[in-house]
Amino acid sequence: MDASTTAGRLGRAAALAVAVALAVTACTSGGGGSVDGAARSEPPGQGSNDLNPKPLDQIKDGGEVRFPLYQWITQWNPLQVDGYYGSAVSIMRNLEPSLFTTDAAGTFLPDPDYLVDAKVTSTSPQVVTYKLNPKAKWSDGKPLSYLDFKADWQAASGKDPAYNLSDPSGYEQISAVEQGADPSEVKVTFAEPYADWQNLFRPLMPAAGISTPDDFNKGWVEKIPITAGALKVGTADKTAQTLTLVPDPAWWGTRAKVDKVTFRVMSQAATTQAYLNNEIDYAAAGTATAYGQLKSAKDTVIRAASPWDEVHISFGGTGALEDRKVRQALGRALDRSALIKIANNGVPVEFKPLGNHIFMPNQTGYQDTSGDWAKFDPAAAKKLLDEAGWKESGGQPRTKDGRPLELHWVLNDSTPQAQIDLATAAVAMWQAVGVKVSLDKVAANDFFTKYVNPGKFEIASWRNTDSFPLSKSLTNFRLPVGDNSFSNPSRLGSQEIDDLLKKAAGTVDPQEAAKLYNQADAKIWELGHTVELYQRPEVVATRKGLANYGAFGLASEDYSRTGWEK
Repeated sequence: MDASTTAGRLGRAAALAVAVALAVTACTSGGGGSVDGAARSEPPGQGSNDLNPKPLDQIKDGGEVRFPLYQWITQWNPLQVDGYYGSAVSIMRNLEPSLFTTDAAGTFLPDPDYLVDAKVTSTSPQVVTYKLNPKAKWSDGKPLSYLDFKADWQAASGKDPAYNLSDPSGYEQISAVEQGADPSEVKVTFAEPYADWQNLFRPLMPAAGISTPDDFNKGWVEKIPITAGALKVGTADKTAQTLTLVPDPAWWGTRAKVDKVTFRVMSQAATTQAYLNNEIDYAAAGTATAYGQLKSAKDTVIRAASPWDEVHISFGGTGALEDRKVRQALGRALDRSALIKIANNGVPVEFKPLGNHIFMPNQTGYQDTSGDWAKFDPAAAKKLLDEAGWKESGGQPRTKDGRPLELHWVLNDSTPQAQIDLATAAVAMWQAVGVKVSLDKVAANDFFTKYVNPGKFEIASWRNTDSFPLSKSLTNFRLPVGDNSFSNPSRLGSQEIDDLLKKAAGTVDPQEAAKLYNQADAKIWELGHTVELYQRPEVVATRKGLANYGAFGLASEDYSRTGWEK
């Protein structure tokens, strides 16, 4: 790259910085249909959601409900590292046995279609005894049994690296899985206590489908070979990017209300127009553009809740970012309040700054543990870069050993405009301390599979959703084992963080557990792993008359109860 090109690009970045500064100032006032700060409502509390709840006898039999899907799902095994993300897990929890559901407050409730009972029957060692519904059967005709629990444990425990798993939390604490008093009883023994045992086997995967590493890693690619739910796959058309779920006639419980649940792949930006065109019945309304168009749409209800859902900026762990001080400097150079204003402009619910990687602000135990690491201080950022050996270069990017400090931010090409504006603002802030960052757009379907999951990024931003209960946070920060980075694609971590998170997961007293989680979180901030931005309220538009669906908060989605009011 020649000097003139570099100067030209920096000149454009400087111009963007001015434009961003004006945009930040402008968004504090409520002109042009935007929602000003005073008019925004507080985020909904943890124990609330907004679903238009209706008993099943008030819902029509039949009909279709249509949802967007932000990318085609290739890996359907949620225990496998490529299958563990929002939409895939939600769908699989409806097609496979989810032994426990959660309500709006995040309380676990046993599902009687699968469980007669499940409880801790011994504390030293911890033993959980499950009594299965004897009617529960897989689509291949086999009854649910201890063999399925045993296969899930053996695959997900992390003991065999050939299983490319997403998260061994809880499974790695299990020491034995055995049949109980009869074939419908399962005894699970833990070598160490595990407080969130109800979150295991959600969903339960069939032994017949995951018993070998090959089956586990490849047997659920582009197919769902075995199910055990009220719904099953009707069609999966990759060319048309459309998936349908239909009632399973072999289901032993209450029949699903609708005839068909349809998912169509589209970018998040495209969902607004698709909803207005009556092509889908639900759309995200959490950006200014979407909310502005959807709030007055015909036969539409805007719903809101506060799920476990956060927006952050993640740093890779290679090249210049291998140095903790560089990562810390990038964090200190960001004015988070200005970035949050950009994202929040025109949205009716306030985006609260997030000072914790593990707790959301509306959860018991939340503390802002960010210390100085999230405080906007360009002078401190410059000092850290100086200490890391990156020297000022007269308005050009800093240099070290003759190479410039130039980084790349990988962006999903369907990123909403508000997030592009946020990234552009961050780039200008980093430029002000001598770090050049380019925004590189990549195809939506490639963003996770080719860039984030394999750790091929220097800077990226995405949402972590559903890291609930608290013990699920370990997978986002734990040290890699061999090639397995779990859900920590930057591969940044420490043994101290792992030990604190594991100890917290085994602590039954919630207050003592919270202390340990917060100690771990302070170390995560110091590591320069992730700059948390805000908890993302769930603001959605739903078609009038759509029942038992909307903004879920911490509750489970149940497509079999979703339908249209009579």
